[in-house]
Amino acid sequence: MRHRNAGFKLGRNTSHRRALLRNLVTSVIEEDRVVTTVAKAKAVRPLIEKMITLGKKGDLHARRQALAFLQTDASVARLFDVVAPRYGDRQGGYLRIIRKNFRVGDAAELAIIELLGAEKQLEVKRQKRADIKAKKRAELEKQMEEAKKQEGGEEAA
Repeated sequence: MRHRNAGFKLGRNTSHRRALLRNLVTSVIEEDRVVTTVAKAKAVRPLIEKMITLGKKGDLHARRQALAFLQTDASVARLFDVVAPRYGDRQGGYLRIIRKNFRVGDAAELAIIELLGAEKQLEVKRQKRADIKAKKRAELEKQMEEAKKQEGGEEAA
């Protein structure tokens, strides 16, 4: 029986589990979306919600508490300046967990954990990546054409 055994152990000892969850919370706050296993996503959900609640408080003590938990100063700044104001009138439920597929190596069920309201930022990131890919593709095609021209010129000479 599992009576009164709350929480997820995730097959790790205490310090490893704490480090894993802190890293996941930091990544979600910095990136708005992370792909991980379903068990890790469920374990990290309350921690992310607590960090966003701290960000909504916005006072110095809350900032210091967030600094003690999150891994980088940049993530704390983003939490207080970008993420928390997004949820000013919302009372919890700041993220969604979407089951995705199964990982190839060990068949673990994967999930996407993402902050609500981040669709605009994610779309901007997606568009930037598409623009960079298109630019690289155009450069590569240009180089290939130049190589063909040089190759054709050497054969004629």
